[in-house]
Amino acid sequence: MLTIDIMPPPVVKPTSSELTFTNHWDHLLARWAVNRAGHIVEPGLYSLGNSTSDSPVFVTANYTLSFDALRSALKGIDGYILVLDTKGINVWCAAGKGTFGTDELVFRITATRLHEVVKHRVVILPQLGAPGVAAHEVKKRAHFKVEYGPIRAEDLPEYLKSHTATPEMRRVRFTLKDRITLIPVELVAVLLPILILIIIGSKGAIAAVLAGTVLFPILLPWLPTHNFSTKGFTLGGVVALPFAIAAFLRSPESALWLRSAWALVYALLIPPITAYLALNFTGSTTFTSRTGVKKEMFAYLPAMAWMFGIGLLLNIALIFVH
Repeated sequence: MLTIDIMPPPVVKPTSSELTFTNHWDHLLARWAVNRAGHIVEPGLYSLGNSTSDSPVFVTANYTLSFDALRSALKGIDGYILVLDTKGINVWCAAGKGTFGTDELVFRITATRLHEVVKHRVVILPQLGAPGVAAHEVKKRAHFKVEYGPIRAEDLPEYLKSHTATPEMRRVRFTLKDRITLIPVELVAVLLPILILIIIGSKGAIAAVLAGTVLFPILLPWLPTHNFSTKGFTLGGVVALPFAIAAFLRSPESALWLRSAWALVYALLIPPITAYLALNFTGSTTFTSRTGVKKEMFAYLPAMAWMFGIGLLLNIALIFVH
């Protein structure tokens, strides 16, 4: 008896452009690094609106903030969203790590049988995903053309009118709002050290940590130099100045060398702490590259370690002298 295996149709899950309270709550938790690994979307193909075989296909990461930013920007637009497995990491970072990459895109196109869902052979990727994807390889292996859309999902409705991105759509911005959004995650990362510093009453160290996690992203464009490390050293020096002056002026009956030494402790300890924390923001902006960050780390991390080490030893020595 002849049997014919009939494959089931491709799995296309429905989604919507409307964000619910649950979605917004998830975003809040993600911004505060609560259950960091839990803000993920199941990889696969999603249908938005009344999509047809002619509808465009947009590609994004399986990080809820990335997925929700894309679908909420496509209100009134019928299309498909192809979600790659980036391990819950946003497009820009995943492209740098390789999870938003050529192999995953080819695999996901094949696994979802996208060629059976749409008649065209085009997938639209966010521009920030370009570092991880070799378009010619995708064309060769999956037979789909890669089209790089604008940087911001909010520009997609205008982009779709001509499939041509304006210079403004290609321009990377890192506004005050964008920078402030990063502060909660950085604060949570140093919450335990801050609590310890509060308990032991180390005001200078607390100021150094807050400068590196809160003041630095706010003041980033106005801090001199191009490197994040030297920007951090500059900010740390400014923060250290009032503590150093206060240490020098405190107890005028003490010897000049002793007051100067205490002032030097603040000058040595605060800047490297702030500079080290400032380095965390290199992964949050496209103003830096992986090679640039590595070069900066090799150049300035030793200086941070030496400054902090000398300052710590001097601090310990002065405690015994005092």
